[in-house]
Amino acid sequence: MFEKVLGLPAHVLVVHAVVVFVPLLALLAFAYIVLPRFRSRLDWAVAILAVLAPITAFVGVRSGEALQQRQIARGFSGEILDKINQHAEYGELLFRFTLGLAVAAILLLVATRRRPRARKVPRWVPPVLSVVVVGLGVAALVYVWLTGHSGSEMVWGNTFD
Repeated sequence: MFEKVLGLPAHVLVVHAVVVFVPLLALLAFAYIVLPRFRSRLDWAVAILAVLAPITAFVGVRSGEALQQRQIARGFSGEILDKINQHAEYGELLFRFTLGLAVAAILLLVATRRRPRARKVPRWVPPVLSVVVVGLGVAALVYVWLTGHSGSEMVWGNTFD
C-alpha cells in the first residue's frame, strides 16, 4: 500500500507534503498563540493542518519503511544502511512530535473558543497549552529539517559540489 504511486516510490512523493504541512502547522499554531486578534481567521487552518500534518507524517514513515525494505532486498548494507536507519529514526520522531503538536493545537483551539455556552476552562490551561504547542512545534521543525537533510544527503550527497 505504501510502496508505489504511479510507478514511483510513494515515499519520494509523500515527503513533499510532510515538508509543507508540518512547518505550516507549527507556524500557524505559533501565529494563533501570539496573534489573538486573528484567531478567528487562523483557527480553521490550524484545525485542518492538525489533521493533515500527522497523516502525511504517518504515510511518510510507512512509505519510508517500505522503501527501506526494498533497498535491503536489493542488497543495500553497511554505511548506506546505517544512514537509512538514522533517517528512519528521525522520521519516526518527526511523526511523534507532529502528532503531539496536532493534539496540543486542537486542545488549544478548544480551550480558547469563545462560546458563551461552553464550559469555563481554567485560566491556566491556554497558557500551558501554548507552551506545549511552542515546544512541540520547535521539535517538529527541527525534526523536519533533520529528517529532510539526512534523506537528501543520501540521495544527492556531494552532487552539487
